[in-house]
Amino acid sequence: MAQNDEHHEGHSATTKDGHAGEKFNMGEMIMHHIKDEHGWEFAHGLKLHLPIILYTADRGLEVFSSRHVEDGKTYNGYHLDHKTGHVHRVDAAGNADESVKVLDFSITKNVASLLLSVVLLLVIMNAVKNAYQKNKSGRPTGIQRFIEPLILFIRDEVAKPNLGHGYARFMPYLLTVFFFILVNNLLGLLPGAANVTGNIAVTLVLAVIAFFVVNLNGNKHYWMHLVLPSGVPAWLLPLIIPIEIIGLFVKPVSLMIRLFANITAGHVIILSLLGLIFVANQLAGPATAWGLSPVVMGFTLFLNLIELLVAFLQAYIFTLLTAMYIGSAIEDNHEMDHGIGYDENKVIEPVA
Repeated sequence: MAQNDEHHEGHSATTKDGHAGEKFNMGEMIMHHIKDEHGWEFAHGLKLHLPIILYTADRGLEVFSSRHVEDGKTYNGYHLDHKTGHVHRVDAAGNADESVKVLDFSITKNVASLLLSVVLLLVIMNAVKNAYQKNKSGRPTGIQRFIEPLILFIRDEVAKPNLGHGYARFMPYLLTVFFFILVNNLLGLLPGAANVTGNIAVTLVLAVIAFFVVNLNGNKHYWMHLVLPSGVPAWLLPLIIPIEIIGLFVKPVSLMIRLFANITAGHVIILSLLGLIFVANQLAGPATAWGLSPVVMGFTLFLNLIELLVAFLQAYIFTLLTAMYIGSAIEDNHEMDHGIGYDENKVIEPVA
């Protein structure tokens, strides 16, 4: 326990001369684990220093290891602000030189994890494709037995009910979204892993892509319903039309915040529980901390199992809502949803 206290930033520690060191700070510990950074620390003493890639007008492109600027060090005139994560040029006195614009293209922990997830997806999907090509009529084998039911689930329970007969055109996108979120959610549960889907920049990009997919595929009924909804009194149009336009942007914002908030909240709760051990050690001593540890670890294990369920659930919800938004943009008759001009006695032939 004492060894862990010395290793983690913000933990209480005791120096060699017997004086108390920095006290444990729960907030700093949590932020250290969920925020992005320029190195990937798998465990104490086992850290992968990622490349820092900078461009300035006077020096051009510069690449060096993040090892050179960790712990507040300055390298080649550059300093890394660990609170903000920004790299900036400093002058001879060590002050930030605001006159130099530094463009940062560094490979951070989240970027490295994103690249890892892409490689994993390519390997997994190629393995499934090869297995299917070799054994088209037989039972699924290997990883195909796990992936194929998920693909069929997205097709039969998400795409077909919400997109109708035109579902096949959007299946590649929906499957990509689902498996990308799922893989990154699962990777985020591993010790020392990156918090990719708990990064609002990542969920923002996913939401923006969904926004363009929905609106670029919207048909005339979709746009007419937006700017001139049928069956609405003329005096209500000045109120309804702005609400409909705002709704265009509320949908992707809800996708962005829902995924970000749920994944981040799970990590924060688990880290808070683990932090209770260090708080107990600081306030009541090692004996209390050791006595509390089995209880905390039991709750942490239970929450990790819940987070495993959440990883699948959030990937499904994001994909389902995206399919619903696309479906509302490509359907032929928006008025039917509101009962306008809908004849309940008219028989509609089912789509095969």
